[in-house]
Amino acid sequence: MAESVLAIANVSKSFGALKASDDVSLDLRPGEIHALIGPNGAGKSTLIAQIAGGLKPDAGAIRFLGEDVTHLDTVGRAKLGLGRTFQVSALAMEYTALQNAVLGAMGASGGIFRFFRRALSDQGLRDVAEKALARVGLSDQAGTVTSELSHGQRRQLEVAVALTLNPKAFLMDEPMAGLGEAGSKEMTAFLDSLRSEAPILLVEHDMDAVFTLADRISVLVYGRIIATGTADEIRGDPEVRRAYLGEAV
Repeated sequence: MAESVLAIANVSKSFGALKASDDVSLDLRPGEIHALIGPNGAGKSTLIAQIAGGLKPDAGAIRFLGEDVTHLDTVGRAKLGLGRTFQVSALAMEYTALQNAVLGAMGASGGIFRFFRRALSDQGLRDVAEKALARVGLSDQAGTVTSELSHGQRRQLEVAVALTLNPKAFLMDEPMAGLGEAGSKEMTAFLDSLRSEAPILLVEHDMDAVFTLADRISVLVYGRIIATGTADEIRGDPEVRRAYLGEAV
């Protein structure tokens, strides 16, 4: 078996008496989509924040590309190639789609944001940004102010910004959120095409998308992983049904 691209080992995080992450271990392997699911309040966003570097775990270790990154901040992990999209948009709404993508390309190159206006005329950065926009189907919207994009287009733009990092792995926090049925199907097809470029740790409530995409699924409940397996294994797990999926699945 190939070495894991991302490995989380025995990670714990508490806020007072609340154990948001309780001895969590999981990994992400080359070429796969590993979905992390669970009810609201299960601790998914807290875990993603620890993996991305925005929140330090109380215990445990996080390794990325074989390197211990537990004490590395968000920027350091991004520079190593850990690309992230957010549950709540982190885009600059007053900038165009191209400008947002150039910002991402600057971060990937170690650029200083106070030189942003100069960066817009940097053809190398523009090439990276334009390629990322083309990859997600937004070339025609490059000059559109982000606030004027549809919700689905903003989700696509978030992925484009992540792509400018030349990511070695993606963390995706509810990319289907707010999309209609047609938008979810388009995003599902797109994410499926991304796995060959970089594996994806996917947090998602859209179970149709999860069961379509995921090679493996981990179920987080009250901060603990209660099961990890294929879609069929998770569907048939009685504890998962009781805790999250219900009898409707």
